[in-house]
Amino acid sequence: MKVLVLEDDPELGPWVQSGLRQQGHVVDLVTDGREALVTATTQTYDVLILDRMTPSLDGLSVLKSLRAAKIMAPALFLTAISGVDDRVEGLEAGADDYLTKPFAMSELTARVAALGRRAPQTAGEDTVLRAADLELDLVRRTAIRQGQVLDLNPKEFVLLEVFLRNQRRVLTRTMLLERVWDLHFDPMTSVVETHVSRLRAKIDKPFATPLIRTVRGAGYMLDPDAASNSTDAPRP
Repeated sequence: MKVLVLEDDPELGPWVQSGLRQQGHVVDLVTDGREALVTATTQTYDVLILDRMTPSLDGLSVLKSLRAAKIMAPALFLTAISGVDDRVEGLEAGADDYLTKPFAMSELTARVAALGRRAPQTAGEDTVLRAADLELDLVRRTAIRQGQVLDLNPKEFVLLEVFLRNQRRVLTRTMLLERVWDLHFDPMTSVVETHVSRLRAKIDKPFATPLIRTVRGAGYMLDPDAASNSTDAPRP
């Protein structure tokens, strides 16, 4: 699933982002309420996680504005404000769940998964991504090709989601490092090549038509229209 996290704590925010990414979610972290409002209104998310006390605009106001704009992605308040009246206020503002700090990561991930299962299926929300005969269900966390369930680990699932969201576009090594591993520098390892190779072994090798191809000197592309292309560079 694609998750937006609004959290201004410099330690807690990255910890939440990392924990959710380990579960295979694509997570955007913002630290400012106004930025969260702009991000949530210009992109589609499956779940929103909002702190109440944030700079520029508090989480409660962010959610009220989103609901007024008919953005109905499930929302969870993750906050130290724990009074009964505060919880009621948050739920009445449009929140679907309320978790107080401190909390266990296992509980947060379980609640996020539960919210994802009941996410509204509205226009513009892609919970199932498809390319040719490949289908990725972001809610059920399943990948299927030609009726066969593919056994993907969390990182392979995220990598495939990035490819499916960018079909027919060349994704460079740097772009994949940023979007899948949240690395904004080159670690000088073969992590991208290794994971792409493993993903291909699961979604391409057992089938007649490969979907992911190497674009020589540039990167990789998922092309649902492409059959095996002899001009492509060899697979890593």
